Amino acid sequence: MDNQSVTPADVFADLLRFRAPAAVAWVRGGASAPAISGLVKFYQTPYQGVLVEAEIFNLPNKNVAGSSNFYAMHIHQNGDCSDNFANTGEHYNPTNAAHPNHAGDLLPVLGNEGYAWSAFYDKRFGIDEIIGRSVIIHSQADDFRSQPSGNSGSKIACGTIIKADYPD
Repeated sequence: MDNQSVTPADVFADLLRFRAPAAVAWVRGGASAPAISGLVKFYQTPYQGVLVEAEIFNLPNKNVAGSSNFYAMHIHQNGDCSDNFANTGEHYNPTNAAHPNHAGDLLPVLGNEGYAWSAFYDKRFGIDEIIGRSVIIHSQADDFRSQPSGNSGSKIACGTIIKADYPD
């Protein structure tokens, strides 16, 4: 493949397959959904944006055969997942944008019988800006209209975003 035929998707596939993420969040369920677990990875790209990959297990629809449900996923201001996620604050929103244009408004995850995998590209934040914040999974889909957070329901899982400590 010559350089003229390489697209961002090719670069993203290589990042996911061959590179270590720059930051990660180990997501764990709270009181209402304690079995949830997963990893959200953040990769630096050559396009001044971030590639986000999420793999989540044991979402609430796990035991419903044939089910698929959307769950909102957001970056919240604080990385404190204590007290059943009460201390995570609002969505990360450094530019005071209306919902759904906050930097912390991520694509929803689609749980299929409790399992979700997703990857997407986002230019609204950099890796250094999100270290120490949290990834939250909510009990419902984001409606992308309601202010300030999309009527996405309760916080059911949380993970603090940390700098990945992988050797180069």
